[in-house]
Amino acid sequence: MNDSPVSGAEVVADGRHAAMVHAPRAAASLDLLEHTVWGALEHDLVDLVDLAARLCARAHGLVPLSRPATLGAGPWGDLDASLWRSFTGLSDAQRVALAFAEQFTTDVSALTDAQRDALQHSFGDAALTFAHVLYVVDVVPRARIALDRLFGASPMVTSPPADSALAADIWAAIQSNVRIVPGLDQLDPVTSELVRLRCARAHNCRICKSLRSFTAFEAGADESTFDAVDSYETSDLSDAIKSALAMVDAMVWTPGHIPEGVIDNVRAAFTAAQQVELVLDIARHATNKFAVSMAVDTPHVEEGFEVYLVASDGSTSYGLERPR
Repeated sequence: MNDSPVSGAEVVADGRHAAMVHAPRAAASLDLLEHTVWGALEHDLVDLVDLAARLCARAHGLVPLSRPATLGAGPWGDLDASLWRSFTGLSDAQRVALAFAEQFTTDVSALTDAQRDALQHSFGDAALTFAHVLYVVDVVPRARIALDRLFGASPMVTSPPADSALAADIWAAIQSNVRIVPGLDQLDPVTSELVRLRCARAHNCRICKSLRSFTAFEAGADESTFDAVDSYETSDLSDAIKSALAMVDAMVWTPGHIPEGVIDNVRAAFTAAQQVELVLDIARHATNKFAVSMAVDTPHVEEGFEVYLVASDGSTSYGLERPR
């Protein structure tokens, strides 16, 4: 099902409003992610995730996800989360989790097997849930600031969305967002695929790097097009695609300090609906961070690439023949 923009020439007021106008279902799923993260936590993990959220945000100069007032204040108050190593009262398991979160947000590809093993040893089956939660607290603020930079600062929203059926299931909320965002269809297939590949390269997601889009091939892309992602600045790719890939880099590496030139170029190259789609695509593709973080990103193929196709309902088919 396509996530069609609201009809008419409504003027958007800010980043959240732009998302609701141009991608209402995807925007609602992003809101749900933001609130589900708290409902999905066991009581003894709330303070840890609150600190991890502030740590991720602090690393990039972002505003962290708001801890609901109903959960009360955390034990570390408004202390600078980046100084967590000096905090008293942290358990060994909490320190393991915070070190994991710190690497997750700065460069997930540099997480070590020792860090994964330590998290697994400390949290058992909850380690994967913690990685899912980290994705939300790490990536949603990146999407929020990118939308705000493009469309204007949004007011702080702390009330839960009206549809809270998934409030205690973080994985279901993530999967809902993953299925809905591909329904956006304002960007051309080649731009969308190159954005996905740039995200895959940035996070060094092995399975993501091994995939190629059926629709991008149909639209005229070939392997030389895909290879151009690595050095796109000096490539023959269009200025519009280069501006989209620059936004990928900014959201991955410097989300709190997106260069004004990147914002200007994206605005010049894309419609408002396309700008929203670009940001939400980048956030969706960052789901590869929890796959990489837990080393569950093994490709389906041992060499070469695999062709995939995302259907209108968000489901994905793999192992297709390349279109002729």
